[in-house]
Amino acid sequence: MGALAALLLGDGRLPVGGHTYSAGLEPAVAAGLTRDRVPALLRARLRTTAVTEAAGAVLALRAAHRTPVAYEPVQRALAARMPAAPQREVSATLGRGVHRLARRLAPDHPAVTALAGLGSRPLRPVAFGALGALGAVMGVTAAELAHAVVHDELQTVAAAALKLLPGDPLDSVAWLLAARPDAESAVELALAVRTPDGLPARAAPLTEQWALDHARRERRLFLA
Repeated sequence: MGALAALLLGDGRLPVGGHTYSAGLEPAVAAGLTRDRVPALLRARLRTTAVTEAAGAVLALRAAHRTPVAYEPVQRALAARMPAAPQREVSATLGRGVHRLARRLAPDHPAVTALAGLGSRPLRPVAFGALGALGAVMGVTAAELAHAVVHDELQTVAAAALKLLPGDPLDSVAWLLAARPDAESAVELALAVRTPDGLPARAAPLTEQWALDHARRERRLFLA
């Protein structure tokens, strides 16, 4: 069941609002990114955003196994590593979707009830960690959770590309397979993080600027 829970977490059809998110692709396209540069964008995100989010989720998962459950240090560390306000807002929006699903599946689980201490705004990796902890009852490991978060990043960009940069759908499969070495590296780096203070600050200034520009646009398909 642990492997199944991890697959569910990385499934773009999971009803947590992921369809509203392009993982930065729409802002990049608006800034001039072309279809042939999508693989480069994937590699860049795997070396920056994906590492930080996967590590944050793993730290939250580990926190969920302690008594009492304390997500606040992970939440603060993640927020400090999201300098662009629109990125924090989108992460909180997606986090609420994951939190809602967790409450539906196991409202009394300590990993879920502890999210109430963050109010209504747990950032996405924290909420992912809580749901991962819920899945840990079924055997989900930190490695499975990290792989799920990294895969979610990849497939979000690939799925958004079908709407924003139409082309052969099989290309997206090729992109994901080609990104495997960087994806495995991101997972290894995420698993090596042991404390919130050690959370990588792998910011991408250009991506952050695109996010700021995107937030001011009146016509857009995705939140970010």
